[in-house]
Parts: sequence; C-alpha cells; structure tokens
Amino acid sequence: MLLTASDLQAIGLTLQVALLTTAILLVLGVPLAWWLARSRSVWSRPVGALVSVPLVLPPSVLGFYVLVLMGPNGPVGGLTQALGLGVLTFSFAGLVIASVLYSLPFMVQPVLNSMQSLGERPLEAAASLRASKLDTFFSVVLPLCRPGLVTGVIMSFAHTVGEFGVVLMVGGNIPGVTRVVSVQIYDHVEALEYADAHRLAAVMLGFSFLVLLALQLYNQRQRRGLQ
Repeated sequence: MLLTASDLQAIGLTLQVALLTTAILLVLGVPLAWWLARSRSVWSRPVGALVSVPLVLPPSVLGFYVLVLMGPNGPVGGLTQALGLGVLTFSFAGLVIASVLYSLPFMVQPVLNSMQSLGERPLEAAASLRASKLDTFFSVVLPLCRPGLVTGVIMSFAHTVGEFGVVLMVGGNIPGVTRVVSVQIYDHVEALEYADAHRLAAVMLGFSFLVLLALQLYNQRQRRGLQ
C-alpha cells in the first residue's frame, strides 16, 4: 500500500478539521470583513490588526496562548468547565477552534480586499431600489465579491491542512483525535521512517500545487471575464 493506515487516518482527520474550519470561517469571517470594510469606528483598525496577527506571529506562540486560554486554569477553560464541556485542549473541538484563529486572516483578507474595491455605486443603486441592508448584502455585495470569497475559501482550507505548530501545541499528537497530516509526517521523521515521510509529504506537495494552480486558473478566468 502506498500510504499506511495511520497515514490515511491522519488525512481523513485533516480533511475534517479543514472543512469544518473553513465552514466556520465563512460564517464568522465574511461579516467581519464587511464590518472592517465599512466601519468608521476607532476600533476597526485595532481589530483589523488583531485579525492579521497570525500572519506574522510564529504558530507556536499563537498555539501557546490558545493553550493557556483553553487550559484548565485559563479563562476559556474555566468557562467551558463551568458549562460542563470540560477542557478543550488536546481534543478535536480545541483543534478546530485553534485552526479557526490561525486561519482567520486567510479568509478575511481576500474578502476584505474585494469588499473595499466594490465602491459605492452598487450600494447606492440598491438603496435607490429600496433594498434593505440585508438584501443588499446577500444580493449585491456577496455576488460581486465572489472572487474574494472563492480565494478566501481555498486559502483557508489549504492553510488549515498544512498547519503544524498550532496543532501540536493545542491538539498534541493523539491518533484519530488530533494527529493530522503534518504531525504524522513529523512522527515518521522522528521514527526514521523516511520512506513513509516521503510518500506523505509528496501527497501534501501535490495537494499544495493543485490548490495554487486552481486558484491561478480561477483568477485568470475572472480577469478575462472582466475584459
């Protein structure tokens, strides 16, 4: 067999985490991007900077703070224990939460750029037709920002698939629960199983190439459609 059973289990778990993380980011990231694009609040700049922090912060640092916050003595950990949910660290749920925080800018930034380039004319046209703000958002803003949405979805999914530092800090290395592909490759290398590591790394390399190729082809198609 090309891949071991534990490799396939790690791939399946990785896809679950990436799909769930991307779905949550769509629900949270798109409204957040719209608020950042339109808000005149003094808080919009600090919030925008906070959203972008994972772009420059070492993943292990972000993972450490998430670990402290969600741990048994942290404020989030205390709240989840009070609600009867237990401690979320080293669990699938904790892994998804950490992934959402880590991949948040990869959803928000492309969508925000599309919304900022939208201009006022489509919104003024919708207002002249007495469309509600909600109707304008779903019928005008989102269709016109589709390239940014597609880019955000693809980049969020791909970025979640490849994360390592945050995963190891918050999720650990529990087979079938938190051991994703990046951790599985690390395990193979630690055990000197280079052939297995090569095969799984090649799968990740091929996946990354196909994602970027698909994104480039999509953007090229969009540019031709605008000409």
